[in-house]
Amino acid sequence: MRKSYYTGVPWQRFLEFTSPTANRLGVIKEILNGTALEHEVLELDGGRHIIVSPPLPKEKYLQHPPIILVAHYDRAEGSPGANDNSAGVFLLLETAIKLKKSRVKNWIIIFTDREELKTGESLQAQGSYALARALTNLKTENAKIFNFDACGIGDTLIISTTMESLLKKEKDRKKLRESILNLRQYALNTARNLNMAKVLLAPVPFSDDAGFFRAGLAAQTITVLPSAECIQLVSELRKNPDFSDALISAEIQQEQGKQLIPETWRSLNSPTDNHIRLTPEHFHMVLRFAEALCKGA
Repeated sequence: MRKSYYTGVPWQRFLEFTSPTANRLGVIKEILNGTALEHEVLELDGGRHIIVSPPLPKEKYLQHPPIILVAHYDRAEGSPGANDNSAGVFLLLETAIKLKKSRVKNWIIIFTDREELKTGESLQAQGSYALARALTNLKTENAKIFNFDACGIGDTLIISTTMESLLKKEKDRKKLRESILNLRQYALNTARNLNMAKVLLAPVPFSDDAGFFRAGLAAQTITVLPSAECIQLVSELRKNPDFSDALISAEIQQEQGKQLIPETWRSLNSPTDNHIRLTPEHFHMVLRFAEALCKGA
């Protein structure tokens, strides 16, 4: 193993989690049990979502909308899923441990299922769609929701602007637009308060925010990329005004357009998405950011 980082709690289970035969739900539950983190499994439309929260009466969440951090634990068939999204899961597991230790209240961490859609499936099939409807029924629709996806490779925090492209086709969703912009500003304020030097606003062609959006719930995706890939991405966005919309479409996944996508994103959902490609030396950046979101910008 390249980095001793993997030997800490909960990282000693990481290689097991990315193995082809891993019971990923079972590994998460065992880690949560071992760290005495309160949790429950919520089954919705074929997906099994793990809800982690501090020891606080549920009615308290109704008085103060919580910060909800999300990471999907499913992976594409045939891929180790080290970056997509094992790193995000383990970073939020460590965040939960830190939040509990520092006695921070009013947060929820959700490990979602069925983020990876199969060919031909609609956004309504994504696990976050059914989850969003359940959260609305629980009166947590005003919560601040942040998705952590593909956070294992890179030194630059990416705050996704993908929802802008989707909102162009949704002219009558003013309230949803305002909620998304408020989430983005909260994320930017948090990064500024942490004096984070490398932060980029850019479209991201993946994550649970699309399912939340389709259900009418605002969510902000957070990811990371290496600096060199960010430079290339910004250059392409400036040269091609339509690249932002194309990036989140299925067309660019074809071989001709695929070369325009950052290399880190091209490796997602493939056998090359393994632990060797990860950059654990930058994990602390995501950890600090996730913890600060819950403590307040």
